[in-house]
Amino acid sequence: MQRRTSSDSSGAAKPEKAIGWRGSALDDVRAFPVEARREAGYQLHLLQQGEAPDDWKPMPVVGLGTIEVRIHVGTEHRVFVVSKFEEAIYVLHAFDKTSQRTSQHDVDLARQRYRDLLAERRQR
Repeated sequence: MQRRTSSDSSGAAKPEKAIGWRGSALDDVRAFPVEARREAGYQLHLLQQGEAPDDWKPMPVVGLGTIEVRIHVGTEHRVFVVSKFEEAIYVLHAFDKTSQRTSQHDVDLARQRYRDLLAERRQR
């Protein structure tokens, strides 16, 4: 994993976190329309630099430290991300938002990927 650097408010260089893609999350983001994919990339880049995305909410139902990044580009898209770990941000799930309430299937899938991530981290 290659790490880039960005600078903090003092001007000192700080490493940019890597992105860890879980399950089909990378393919799911790649399936977004071009504008949504571009916006998702920008929001993930903010997280890599330790910044908050433009529009997000905590998703503790998925797992502690998980947030839902909201992408508004005509249609709605969501990306579940965990950024609390030192080595990387982890994209758990990405999907098109088709109703006001997030489907239980999307929550359950992200929750399982979160559990799998924790299990992998314990084995290191």
